[in-house]
Order: sequence, then structure tokens, then C-alpha cells
Amino acid sequence: MPRPHAQPLALSLRRGTGLALPVQLAAQIRDLLRRGALAPGSRLPSSRTLAAELGVARAVVEQGYDQLQAEGWTQALRGAGTFVTDVDVRRPPVAPLGSPVRAPRDDRSRLIPLDTGTPWQDPRGDAGWRRAWREVALQRMPTGYPDAAGLRELREELAGYVGRRRGIACTADHVLVTAGTTHAWSLVLDNLPAGPVAVEDPGYRAAAAVATDADRKLVDVPVDSEGIDVGSLTEAPADLRAVYVTPAHQHPLGVTMSVRRRMALLAEATRRRVLVVEDDYDSELRYDMAPLPALAALDLDRVAYLGTSSKIVQPGLRLGWLVASTAVVAGIAARRTRGHDHPSWPLQAALLSMLREGHLDRLVRSARRVYAERSRLVVERLGACGHHVDDVAGMYVAVPLSARQETAVVAAAGEAGFALPPLSAFCRTVARHGVVLGFGAVDDRQLQRVLDVVEGALKQP
Repeated sequence: MPRPHAQPLALSLRRGTGLALPVQLAAQIRDLLRRGALAPGSRLPSSRTLAAELGVARAVVEQGYDQLQAEGWTQALRGAGTFVTDVDVRRPPVAPLGSPVRAPRDDRSRLIPLDTGTPWQDPRGDAGWRRAWREVALQRMPTGYPDAAGLRELREELAGYVGRRRGIACTADHVLVTAGTTHAWSLVLDNLPAGPVAVEDPGYRAAAAVATDADRKLVDVPVDSEGIDVGSLTEAPADLRAVYVTPAHQHPLGVTMSVRRRMALLAEATRRRVLVVEDDYDSELRYDMAPLPALAALDLDRVAYLGTSSKIVQPGLRLGWLVASTAVVAGIAARRTRGHDHPSWPLQAALLSMLREGHLDRLVRSARRVYAERSRLVVERLGACGHHVDDVAGMYVAVPLSARQETAVVAAAGEAGFALPPLSAFCRTVARHGVVLGFGAVDDRQLQRVLDVVEGALKQP
């Protein structure tokens, strides 16, 4: 049977475009195949012939042909040549030129966030950040995987940090380095037996999502002015495994769990043999009064403490710490080792440097001053329109409103270019309304504008 003649190819390769010649060659032939210009079974020119036509080295054509064969577009037959394979080259309809197809986009992504998690960043902190990375760059890169629990030196420094800041008496063996609080929460869930977990309602939406993604049934526990309603836990299933709480600054209401409730929660956890998971996401940033000691300071055997650098340094750093009993830490570290879930060595080394040279402490002090000033402004402006706000701390404030006011204020903020979270979005089974006004991601001028908008919306009849 006669062999098909080689098909002439309309190709043009250009040097100096930043794209390698073999890549250009393969891309152009691939496009001809997709458009149906080359039918299945067609024979391509020999590498020698095509190289001469294009004025390039034969190796360029050979590399391009090798790429097409590796992708399955062509097949090389010894002594016969290179042929187009019988593949379905049809593509889905392409939008006309000038009408690009874009993924759906949330209009709120273009708005300035007034959330509870984006911190104010002191521009003077850049110097400490750079110093830390210079120190990391001078270190010798370690061999092998890092310890799944984290660098020993960093864990020792963190043990001193939480002891100094939160009154938790612990050693490096009680500390495990994580990629933030939600990562730590997922590690805790993986280490617990099957069964439901209790969460605050309203509460931290990401924590509820992590537990749901881990196939955990959620038990919603209401929150009042003293924190989580411990009495409601008596109605929880017998196989309850953990209770997730934010006692220092309840997310998002901002209340502090009373001493009475803290002791009742620990007593109930001991009676039911469940783990209390304490998310201490921003206690360092309290400026109205010193925060109560951490729950973990009262009973480290019954409490797993979650801390993070996100509100101090920057959320993108993705570093946090878990402080718990040595048994819990060892169990989680063993699971991480099996799954190769090792914390990043350079990030750990940078955080270690920042802790040792006092950079984190300086960031906390400067952030406290800024947040204290902004919170006073928020309280004054809201008070002027008849809305008294309690429990202001950290980088946000919860403002209780009616359902109608919530809708009006959120809409007005959106029209002004700000994404203001409604309080109802933090609720699962309870019905609460208002807004959660974060003031970390805005500058002073933007905050004044936000308050103008909120005040105007609240004064509407």
C-alpha cells in the first residue's frame, strides 16, 4: 500500500519572542490538528525537510515532533515517517473574538473588605521582616524533611511566648507548628475518634466549614453575654468529641467568656471526656483591658490551644501553633509524618528570627495603638446615631441591628465600595442581625467614609 505524501505545513518560527523554537513548532502543528487542517493518518514532513524549509536546526524539529508524540497527537513509524494519530480533535465552541469567556465573579471581590481577619500592617514592620529573611538566607539549608511537629528551636520560643502572653505553662513538647488556626483545627479533628463536635452559634464560619468538610456533625451552641452557653451542652449527643470556642474574644460577637463559664466548660468537658479547642486568634490585640488567662492555662490536658501569626504579621505567612498535652501533640505529629505534612522550614526559621529579636512584640504594640484609636472613633460615631457598642477589642466590632437595618447598612456599604459582613451570615441556627465592622484593612480616611455611610443608613426611617 503506497504511503501518503507528506503534507506541506504553513509554519513560521520567530526568534527573540521568549518562546523556544521547538515549543513554537509544536504549538503551531497542534493548532493545525485542532482546526482539522491535518486529517488523521496524514504524514508530516521529515525533520530534515522541515528544518530546511524553516531555516532551523534539525534538532528543533525533532524536539517539536517528540513533544507532539508524547502528547499523543502523532506517531512515529520506523522507516516510514511521522503520522497524525486518529484522535478526536474537536474542541468546544469558542466565544467570538472580543467576547472572552470568564469565570463567574463575585461582585464583592472588587470591594474593600471590612472583615474580621485582615489586619492593619505597620509599614515600619517591613524592616523586621527583611531582617528575618536575611538571617534565613544565611543559614545552611537542612537536609531531609523537617520535624512534623516543627523546628525544636521555634517550639521552644513559642512555648516561652504563650507562657509570657497567655500564662500557659508548657514546654516545646507541648507545641506543634501549624499553617494557622483552621489547619490546626483540621489536625485536631483528624486525631479524634469519629463523632460530632460542638461549635459556637453565631461563630467562626471557617471553623464550621472545616468540621463539615471532615464529615463531622455539628452541634450548634448559642452564645450570650458571658460566652458559650455551657448548659446547652447537656443536650449534645453522648459521643460528642470536641467543643470549639473563642473565649478571649468571641467570634464574631466580641464578648469575653466569664470565669464562671470557663470553669463550667472545663468541668463539663472533664465529665464527658471531650476536648476543648480554644481558638485564641487575637487576644494579643486586646487594648481595653488585659485578657483573662487562656483556658489552656487552667487545664492543658483537657484543652488544645490554637494560636496564629495571621493577625500579628500577615495572613499570607500561614503559620500558627497548637499547644496541647504531649499525647495530643505526639499523635498529631505521627499522623503528619505519615502524610508528609511537614511545616515549611524557611517560614519557621523566619518566624523564629522575628520572635527572638522581638519583632512580633513590636508589631503587637503598634497594632494595639492603631486599633484602640479606630475603635474609639467607631464607638463615638455609632453612639452619635443611637447605637451603643460593647466589647470592642481587636480589629472589629459587632453592631446589633434589626433585620431591616442590617440589609440597608450592608447595601449602602456595598454601593460605597465596601464589603461589610452581615451578622446573620455568621449564624447557623440562631437568628441574629447586625453588621460586623472590621477596621484592619482600611486606612483612616476609608474608615471615616465607612462610618459616614453606616451612620447615614442608620438614620434612614
